[in-house]
Amino acid sequence: MKILFYEPFAGISGDMNLGAMIDLGVDEKYLINELKKLGLENEYNITVSKSSKMGISGTKVDVRLKDYQPLNPSNLIMTPSKGHNHSHRNLPAIEKIIDESGLEEEVKILSKKIFMHVAKAESKIHGLPLNEVHFHEVGATDSIVDIIGAAICYHNLGVDRVISTPIELGGGFVTAAHGKMPVPA
Repeated sequence: MKILFYEPFAGISGDMNLGAMIDLGVDEKYLINELKKLGLENEYNITVSKSSKMGISGTKVDVRLKDYQPLNPSNLIMTPSKGHNHSHRNLPAIEKIIDESGLEEEVKILSKKIFMHVAKAESKIHGLPLNEVHFHEVGATDSIVDIIGAAICYHNLGVDRVISTPIELGGGFVTAAHGKMPVPA
């Protein structure tokens, strides 16, 4: 049994996770080619590079949306440019993208399981049925690429189980699709 253990003492993002998966042995060209099977490549660009921060080196993966611009230079919130909004996909829309892709069946199953966990949490928070939950940040193309990219990597590495220590969440406030919210949101 191959177990992947996370200890996200400084938090984690989808980009960070994909970089770590490449450092563990996933070929970056393989990952990029598999992600193309989603049919969303006209919505994003992905770049992979080596990076070093505070003396620690690793792989940096950037998933950049083609039609998105920063809302405000003082924060990291992204907003869609006029006339092109993919940020409010719901669970059935994301499952359709997955089902219609050319991904391996095991990757499709895992991707849908991950999104189902997120949908259940969103459903509970907003008091809505699962199919009525509209993902904001998680339904945006970059998050779809991050999450399905993780499933692709886990499958490629032969991971049977993922274990994590609690994620360090921080504090303060963040501006999200629902307005200003405390961290953790």
